[in-house]
Amino acid sequence: MVQLEHLNLVVNDLPTTLAFYQAAFPHWRVREQGDSPWYGKPRRWLHFGDDYHYLTFNDNGEGEARDLRGHQPGLAHMGFVTHNLDAVIERLAAAGFEVDKDGADEPHRRNVYFIDPNGIEVEFVEYASDLPAQRNLSS
Repeated sequence: MVQLEHLNLVVNDLPTTLAFYQAAFPHWRVREQGDSPWYGKPRRWLHFGDDYHYLTFNDNGEGEARDLRGHQPGLAHMGFVTHNLDAVIERLAAAGFEVDKDGADEPHRRNVYFIDPNGIEVEFVEYASDLPAQRNLSS
């Protein structure tokens, strides 16, 4: 079996990035953090997650994230499953983050997209079915 353990992201600002993801994942914690050079440039990093999955954030990002409407290679978005999409939306709104766009109108799932403080698109999806054939339907 192979599963995703972590994503490693370069960000512009650790505190604002952490505020977004703490609102989305209130059950996660900062697992570890530190300072280390990256190709001659100092950086601060931290691991945010639970005992099995986490996001690594590295500061001192330069430039802008890829154009989400463009066709450049790179990360298009990250998707996370939730059992309560409304609660995620409410927590992020309370932290100052608004839904960027709604997902497709599907009978067995609801999803929304946010843009994190670094310009990375993050999808949250709530499924209304346990059946893969229904969950993965596309209009």
